[in-house]
Amino acid sequence: MAIVGSTGTGKSELALGIAHALGDCEIINADAFAQYIGMDIGTAKVMPTERQNIPHHMIDILDPMEVSSIAQYQEAARPIISDILARGRRPVVVGGSGLYVRALLDEMELPGSDPEIRAALEQRYQMEGLTQLFQELQQSDPTAAARIGPQNARRIIRALEVITLTGKPYTATLPQQEYVSPTIQIGIDYGRDSLDNRIDQRVELMRERGLLTEVAHLTSGEKSPSLGPTAARAIGYAELLPVLAGAVEEADAFAQIATHTKQLTRKQMTWFGRDPRVTWLDGAAPNLLDQALAVVAQGYQAPAEDNPPQLGDTPRQRTPLGSVSASVSGMYS
Repeated sequence: MAIVGSTGTGKSELALGIAHALGDCEIINADAFAQYIGMDIGTAKVMPTERQNIPHHMIDILDPMEVSSIAQYQEAARPIISDILARGRRPVVVGGSGLYVRALLDEMELPGSDPEIRAALEQRYQMEGLTQLFQELQQSDPTAAARIGPQNARRIIRALEVITLTGKPYTATLPQQEYVSPTIQIGIDYGRDSLDNRIDQRVELMRERGLLTEVAHLTSGEKSPSLGPTAARAIGYAELLPVLAGAVEEADAFAQIATHTKQLTRKQMTWFGRDPRVTWLDGAAPNLLDQALAVVAQGYQAPAEDNPPQLGDTPRQRTPLGSVSASVSGMYS
């Protein structure tokens, strides 16, 4: 099973509810930044005291100075799924990092990386600018260029690196919608205004819980005077690093965090909304858990629907599982 959707929709709570109801589940994190030790508040990480004795995997496995990649994640997480299945239990993948979810669930061969090629492209980016690199990507792989856009330096460089390494278009390496193993995907959907309000509440809660102190602690040690290149991109951390340097006011930084998180949710919903295999449920429904359990039950009993619900549709009525009744509450995933 996989619980997907944008930041702030309550994925972790729903996953815990499903795991408790079924009694044989283990949860696998598919959030890129929840892998990092100490990055707790800003990622809304499910802490050990909140896991309710449900095994969680792929959380707190990396030092904040380490570079993380989708290939590393796939290599580490896929054997965990195999092990869970071999023990007769059910893995539940939970996260909003779209490529991480796809790398875990779908047929997807990830090209390696070449430090020399990457360094040369990075140097060209600094000397020639992003426009020149983007134009080259447009010439070699116009489909990838259209998907990535002219402003995303990291993905433009990665696409050119893969093209140089493989001699094939970058799009040829992207995941296909073909599951490695049969999977039930449940997406949580909210209206835009409702989700924006949840994001505002989430960011304020992070501020109250001491996110700025967390960032200061992560960057104060002798071994880790700063965050690594992957961790430093995380929303909530990237905006607060200038505060610690005295370059930005704290209130302005938290306003940026809210804005950037809302922008991220738009991208996430566009990403997951393109996948017709996701069954979308209304996150505000009082019987959300019952609906999700019904989707799971139907998925184990019948082939996938010919026309699964799409993002933004009114959730379909499903037969509740009778004895199961629970509510999902608490901090958002």
